[in-house]
Amino acid sequence: MTPLIDVMLVLVVIFILTAPLLVSAVKVDLPKAEGAKALDAPKFVALTVDKTGQVYVDNKVLVAEALVAVLQGVAQKNPEAEVQLRADASVPYGRVVEVMGVAQKAGLSRIGFVTDAPAIATAPATATP
Repeated sequence: MTPLIDVMLVLVVIFILTAPLLVSAVKVDLPKAEGAKALDAPKFVALTVDKTGQVYVDNKVLVAEALVAVLQGVAQKNPEAEVQLRADASVPYGRVVEVMGVAQKAGLSRIGFVTDAPAIATAPATATP
């Protein structure tokens, strides 16, 4: 009797999870319009600061004035775009804060720091006699 109850409970959980997915999947055939175009608003901007303090946007070197212009353009297209900031470990904190300030002044307030995961040290296996 217990295995039957377990099976029934699993089925109930499956139906509870899948029922909302089936109801909300409304298929609509959208009309075509010549004036319609896809939005090319970026979801994020990759901002990199190398060890010399040079700033790159999407792997392109930019000077301060060009950086402001690019970030303002992104903020106008999508004010919710995130800045993914990658800074070299040797870059002074002040330089990173300067770049963050430029991004916030341009209108981009969502800033994420990109880091590497630390290497996991594994203990050597010990031999048992």
